[in-house]
Amino acid sequence: MKQYKLENTPIVYYIDDTAGKDYVVFFHAAFVDHRMFEKQFQYFSGKYNLLAIDILGHGNSTETKIGDSVEKMSDWLNLIFEKHNITAAHFVGVSLGAVFIQDFANKYQNKILSLACFGGYDINNFDFKKQKSNSKNQMKMMFKAIFSIKWFAKANKKISAYTKAAQQDFYNMNLQFRKKSFKYLAKLQKLVNKFPKTQREYKLLVGCGEHDIPMEIEIVNTWAENEKCDKIIFQGAGHCVNMDRPKEFNACLESFWQKV
Repeated sequence: MKQYKLENTPIVYYIDDTAGKDYVVFFHAAFVDHRMFEKQFQYFSGKYNLLAIDILGHGNSTETKIGDSVEKMSDWLNLIFEKHNITAAHFVGVSLGAVFIQDFANKYQNKILSLACFGGYDINNFDFKKQKSNSKNQMKMMFKAIFSIKWFAKANKKISAYTKAAQQDFYNMNLQFRKKSFKYLAKLQKLVNKFPKTQREYKLLVGCGEHDIPMEIEIVNTWAENEKCDKIIFQGAGHCVNMDRPKEFNACLESFWQKV
Protein backbone atom coordinates (compact mmCIF):
# COMPACT_ATOMS: atom_id res chain seq x y z
CA MET A 1 0.00 0.00 0.00
CA LYS A 2 1.43 3.37 -1.02
CA GLN A 3 0.90 6.23 1.43
CA TYR A 4 -0.55 9.58 0.36
CA LYS A 5 -1.64 12.77 2.10
CA LEU A 6 -4.59 14.75 0.79
CA GLU A 7 -3.56 18.34 0.15
CA ASN A 8 -4.82 20.99 2.59
CA THR A 9 -6.34 18.35 4.90
CA PRO A 10 -5.08 16.16 7.75
CA ILE A 11 -6.11 12.99 5.92
CA VAL A 12 -3.55 10.30 5.18
CA TYR A 13 -4.64 7.37 3.02
CA TYR A 14 -3.19 4.27 1.37
CA ILE A 15 -3.66 2.81 -2.11
CA ASP A 16 -2.80 -0.47 -3.81
CA ASP A 17 -3.90 -0.11 -7.44
CA THR A 18 -2.00 -3.05 -8.86
CA ALA A 19 -5.12 -5.05 -9.76
CA GLY A 20 -6.51 -2.62 -12.34
CA LYS A 21 -10.04 -3.62 -11.31
CA ASP A 22 -12.84 -2.31 -9.08
CA TYR A 23 -11.80 -0.36 -5.99
CA VAL A 24 -12.59 -1.43 -2.43
CA VAL A 25 -12.56 1.32 0.24
CA PHE A 26 -11.86 0.33 3.87
CA PHE A 27 -12.84 2.44 6.91
CA HIS A 28 -11.54 1.29 10.28
CA ALA A 29 -12.99 1.22 13.81
CA ALA A 30 -12.45 3.88 16.48
CA PHE A 31 -9.12 4.12 18.36
CA VAL A 32 -7.13 2.10 15.78
CA ASP A 33 -6.22 2.81 12.14
CA HIS A 34 -6.11 1.33 8.64
CA ARG A 35 -3.81 -1.48 9.81
CA MET A 36 -6.74 -3.34 11.32
CA PHE A 37 -7.43 -4.48 7.73
CA GLU A 38 -3.93 -5.91 7.18
CA LYS A 39 -5.27 -9.45 6.56
CA GLN A 40 -7.75 -8.06 4.04
CA PHE A 41 -5.02 -6.12 2.22
CA GLN A 42 -2.93 -9.28 1.95
CA TYR A 43 -5.82 -11.34 0.62
CA PHE A 44 -7.38 -8.89 -1.83
CA SER A 45 -4.18 -7.36 -3.23
CA GLY A 46 -4.09 -8.17 -6.94
CA LYS A 47 -7.78 -9.05 -6.97
CA TYR A 48 -9.13 -5.54 -6.38
CA ASN A 49 -7.67 -2.05 -6.18
CA LEU A 50 -7.55 -1.11 -2.50
CA LEU A 51 -8.01 2.23 -0.73
CA ALA A 52 -7.77 2.62 3.05
CA ILE A 53 -8.27 5.79 5.09
CA ASP A 54 -6.91 6.86 8.46
CA ILE A 55 -9.98 8.60 9.91
CA LEU A 56 -9.54 12.12 11.29
CA GLY A 57 -7.62 11.97 14.57
CA HIS A 58 -6.48 8.38 14.00
CA GLY A 59 -3.32 6.79 12.66
CA ASN A 60 -1.38 9.33 10.63
CA SER A 61 -4.33 11.70 10.10
CA THR A 62 -3.44 13.82 13.12
CA GLU A 63 -1.89 17.00 11.70
CA THR A 64 -5.13 18.87 12.26
CA LYS A 65 -6.08 22.54 12.28
CA ILE A 66 -9.00 24.57 13.56
CA GLY A 67 -12.16 23.74 11.61
CA ASP A 68 -11.29 20.12 10.84
CA SER A 69 -14.29 17.94 11.61
CA VAL A 70 -15.67 14.44 11.02
CA GLU A 71 -18.42 16.12 9.02
CA LYS A 72 -15.83 16.74 6.29
CA MET A 73 -14.73 13.11 5.96
CA SER A 74 -17.09 12.35 3.06
CA ASP A 75 -16.05 15.42 1.10
CA TRP A 76 -12.39 14.64 1.72
CA LEU A 77 -12.93 11.12 0.45
CA ASN A 78 -14.63 12.50 -2.64
CA LEU A 79 -11.53 14.62 -3.29
CA ILE A 80 -9.44 11.44 -3.09
CA PHE A 81 -11.76 9.82 -5.64
CA GLU A 82 -11.34 12.78 -7.98
CA LYS A 83 -7.57 12.86 -7.54
CA HIS A 84 -7.18 9.18 -8.44
CA ASN A 85 -9.98 9.05 -11.03
CA ILE A 86 -12.07 6.60 -9.00
CA THR A 87 -15.63 6.64 -10.32
CA ALA A 88 -17.19 4.14 -7.87
CA ALA A 89 -16.16 1.52 -5.32
CA HIS A 90 -17.22 -1.20 -2.92
CA PHE A 91 -17.16 0.07 0.68
CA VAL A 92 -16.28 -1.82 3.87
CA GLY A 93 -16.69 -0.24 7.29
CA VAL A 94 -16.23 -1.70 10.76
CA SER A 95 -17.86 0.01 13.76
CA LEU A 96 -16.98 3.73 13.44
CA GLY A 97 -16.03 3.06 9.83
CA ALA A 98 -19.57 1.90 9.10
CA VAL A 99 -20.81 5.37 10.08
CA PHE A 100 -18.54 7.14 7.60
CA ILE A 101 -19.23 4.90 4.63
CA GLN A 102 -22.97 5.41 5.15
CA ASP A 103 -22.47 9.17 5.32
CA PHE A 104 -20.54 9.03 2.05
CA ALA A 105 -23.33 6.93 0.50
CA ASN A 106 -25.89 9.52 1.60
CA LYS A 107 -24.01 12.25 -0.25
CA TYR A 108 -22.53 10.35 -3.21
CA GLN A 109 -24.83 7.39 -3.85
CA ASN A 110 -23.80 7.17 -7.51
CA LYS A 111 -20.25 6.31 -6.39
CA ILE A 112 -21.29 3.23 -4.39
CA LEU A 113 -21.02 -0.24 -5.91
CA SER A 114 -21.91 -1.90 -2.60
CA LEU A 115 -21.89 -1.19 1.13
CA ALA A 116 -20.77 -3.64 3.84
CA CYS A 117 -21.25 -2.48 7.44
CA PHE A 118 -20.05 -4.53 10.42
CA GLY A 119 -20.60 -3.71 14.09
CA GLY A 120 -22.46 -0.57 13.06
CA TYR A 121 -25.97 0.86 12.94
CA ASP A 122 -28.25 2.57 10.43
CA ILE A 123 -27.34 6.25 10.72
CA ASN A 124 -30.54 7.26 8.87
CA ASN A 125 -32.75 5.44 11.36
CA PHE A 126 -30.93 5.87 14.66
CA ASP A 127 -32.75 5.25 17.96
CA PHE A 128 -31.17 7.46 20.62
CA LYS A 129 -33.23 5.87 23.41
CA LYS A 130 -31.94 2.39 22.55
CA GLN A 131 -28.36 3.66 22.61
CA LYS A 132 -28.71 5.39 25.97
CA SER A 133 -27.40 2.49 28.11
CA ASN A 134 -24.54 1.82 25.72
CA SER A 135 -23.58 5.51 25.83
CA LYS A 136 -23.17 5.28 29.60
CA ASN A 137 -20.75 2.37 29.20
CA GLN A 138 -18.82 4.32 26.58
CA MET A 139 -18.51 7.27 28.96
CA LYS A 140 -17.01 4.96 31.60
CA MET A 141 -14.43 3.83 29.05
CA MET A 142 -13.60 7.43 28.11
CA PHE A 143 -13.06 8.18 31.80
CA LYS A 144 -10.29 5.57 31.85
CA ALA A 145 -8.64 7.20 28.84
CA ILE A 146 -8.43 10.54 30.67
CA PHE A 147 -6.04 8.99 33.14
CA SER A 148 -4.21 6.52 30.93
CA ILE A 149 -4.47 5.45 27.29
CA LYS A 150 -2.77 2.21 28.30
CA TRP A 151 -5.49 1.52 30.88
CA PHE A 152 -8.13 2.45 28.30
CA ALA A 153 -6.60 0.23 25.61
CA LYS A 154 -6.33 -2.73 27.97
CA ALA A 155 -10.05 -2.58 28.73
CA ASN A 156 -11.03 -1.65 25.17
CA LYS A 157 -9.37 -4.65 23.54
CA LYS A 158 -11.72 -7.05 25.36
CA ILE A 159 -14.75 -5.17 24.09
CA SER A 160 -13.43 -4.78 20.56
CA ALA A 161 -12.12 -8.26 19.79
CA TYR A 162 -12.75 -11.84 20.90
CA THR A 163 -9.66 -13.86 20.02
CA LYS A 164 -6.41 -13.29 21.93
CA ALA A 165 -4.45 -12.51 18.77
CA ALA A 166 -6.96 -9.91 17.61
CA GLN A 167 -7.13 -8.37 21.09
CA GLN A 168 -3.36 -7.93 21.15
CA ASP A 169 -3.31 -6.36 17.68
CA PHE A 170 -6.12 -3.99 18.65
CA TYR A 171 -4.34 -3.10 21.88
CA ASN A 172 -1.09 -2.26 20.09
CA MET A 173 -2.87 0.11 17.69
CA ASN A 174 -5.05 1.62 20.43
CA LEU A 175 -1.94 2.63 22.38
CA GLN A 176 -1.12 5.11 19.61
CA PHE A 177 -4.48 6.89 19.83
CA ARG A 178 -4.16 10.44 21.12
CA LYS A 179 -6.41 11.77 23.87
CA LYS A 180 -6.99 15.03 22.03
CA SER A 181 -8.69 13.12 19.20
CA PHE A 182 -11.71 12.35 21.38
CA LYS A 183 -13.02 15.81 20.49
CA TYR A 184 -13.60 14.70 16.91
CA LEU A 185 -15.59 11.63 17.93
CA ALA A 186 -17.84 13.85 20.06
CA LYS A 187 -19.32 15.30 16.85
CA LEU A 188 -20.46 11.99 15.34
CA GLN A 189 -24.08 12.72 16.22
CA LYS A 190 -24.05 15.40 13.53
CA LEU A 191 -23.96 12.58 10.96
CA VAL A 192 -26.97 10.77 12.43
CA ASN A 193 -30.57 11.08 11.14
CA LYS A 194 -29.38 13.87 8.88
CA PHE A 195 -30.74 12.39 5.66
CA PRO A 196 -34.19 10.86 5.07
CA LYS A 197 -34.29 7.12 4.56
CA THR A 198 -34.40 6.42 0.82
CA GLN A 199 -34.37 3.38 -1.44
CA ARG A 200 -30.81 2.16 -1.92
CA GLU A 201 -29.60 1.71 -5.48
CA TYR A 202 -26.82 -0.66 -4.40
CA LYS A 203 -26.52 -3.87 -2.39
CA LEU A 204 -26.12 -3.68 1.39
CA LEU A 205 -24.55 -6.24 3.75
CA VAL A 206 -24.74 -5.87 7.53
CA GLY A 207 -23.19 -8.05 10.21
CA CYS A 208 -21.39 -8.46 13.51
CA GLY A 209 -19.83 -11.16 15.68
CA GLU A 210 -21.78 -13.56 17.88
CA HIS A 211 -19.78 -12.29 20.88
CA ASP A 212 -20.52 -8.62 20.23
CA ILE A 213 -22.79 -6.90 22.78
CA PRO A 214 -26.43 -8.14 22.62
CA MET A 215 -27.67 -4.73 21.57
CA GLU A 216 -25.44 -4.77 18.47
CA ILE A 217 -26.80 -8.17 17.42
CA GLU A 218 -30.33 -6.83 17.89
CA ILE A 219 -29.47 -3.75 15.81
CA VAL A 220 -28.04 -5.85 12.98
CA ASN A 221 -31.05 -8.19 12.95
CA THR A 222 -33.52 -5.28 12.89
CA TRP A 223 -31.49 -3.42 10.26
CA ALA A 224 -31.43 -6.44 7.96
CA GLU A 225 -35.15 -7.01 8.43
CA ASN A 226 -36.00 -3.39 7.68
CA GLU A 227 -33.72 -3.17 4.65
CA LYS A 228 -34.34 -6.71 3.35
CA CYS A 229 -30.59 -6.92 2.82
CA ASP A 230 -27.87 -9.54 3.30
CA LYS A 231 -26.85 -10.28 6.89
CA ILE A 232 -24.17 -12.36 8.60
CA ILE A 233 -23.39 -13.13 12.25
CA PHE A 234 -19.80 -14.41 12.46
CA GLN A 235 -19.19 -17.34 14.77
CA GLY A 236 -16.21 -17.02 17.11
CA ALA A 237 -15.97 -13.26 16.61
CA GLY A 238 -16.55 -10.12 18.63
CA HIS A 239 -16.96 -6.52 17.51
CA CYS A 240 -14.08 -6.30 15.01
CA VAL A 241 -15.04 -9.36 13.00
CA ASN A 242 -12.41 -8.84 10.32
CA MET A 243 -9.65 -9.20 12.92
CA ASP A 244 -11.18 -12.15 14.79
CA ARG A 245 -12.13 -14.21 11.74
CA PRO A 246 -10.18 -12.83 8.75
CA LYS A 247 -10.56 -15.89 6.49
CA GLU A 248 -14.32 -16.08 6.98
CA PHE A 249 -14.60 -12.30 6.65
CA ASN A 250 -12.66 -12.24 3.37
CA ALA A 251 -14.72 -15.10 1.94
CA CYS A 252 -17.93 -13.33 2.96
CA LEU A 253 -16.92 -10.11 1.18
CA GLU A 254 -15.80 -11.95 -1.93
CA SER A 255 -19.12 -13.82 -2.14
CA PHE A 256 -21.07 -10.61 -1.57
CA TRP A 257 -19.20 -8.70 -4.28
CA GLN A 258 -19.74 -11.52 -6.75
CA LYS A 259 -23.49 -11.00 -6.33
CA VAL A 260 -22.99 -7.34 -7.19
